[in-house]
Amino acid sequence: MALASWFRWNESPNRISQRNPTEMVVETLMMELSWQIKQAEKQQRERENEYRKIKTGVDYGWLVSYPKHNYDISPGERLQLEDMCTKIHPSYCGPVIIRFRQIVAEYEPEAQEVSRLFRSVLQEAAEKIKEEEEAKKLARQWNTKNRTSLSLTTFKSRSRICPFISDIKTISEDVERGTQPTRRVWSMPEFRNTK
Repeated sequence: MALASWFRWNESPNRISQRNPTEMVVETLMMELSWQIKQAEKQQRERENEYRKIKTGVDYGWLVSYPKHNYDISPGERLQLEDMCTKIHPSYCGPVIIRFRQIVAEYEPEAQEVSRLFRSVLQEAAEKIKEEEEAKKLARQWNTKNRTSLSLTTFKSRSRICPFISDIKTISEDVERGTQPTRRVWSMPEFRNTK
């Protein structure tokens, strides 16, 4: 019996590509969130050490051992954030991460505030996606309406406009028949009676 079958070394390399893109987006965004939380904790510890060093004048930082990860978001909040991540299209995953990093760098939040910033970035991206979908929908509607209106326009342009032809006989028509028609001013179109 071959050991390779036990360890699944001969498994096909297509296993990674079989994952759902939505799951990959959720996993990527949540990994980014946890990394940013860890970085915020690290920066917070560094600020506390600097403050303590300035206050006491002595550096005891080499004596202190910190736990790997202090702050963690609650399971309910994690589920809400994962649900919000499912609404992000895979093509927006990179821009969402970039925007999140920009906001974190700008505000330098504490570990507890990082998840709120992440939520605001996800909401902003979801609104942008919704606006773009509505714009595409309107563009499709406009294109279909535009095609039908063009056919109507060509149909209407074939019809002839004769505003002076009427079935009602008036006295002024009898008077005008005997006179020569006057030339119109250039800005006015000239209509001719085609009876």
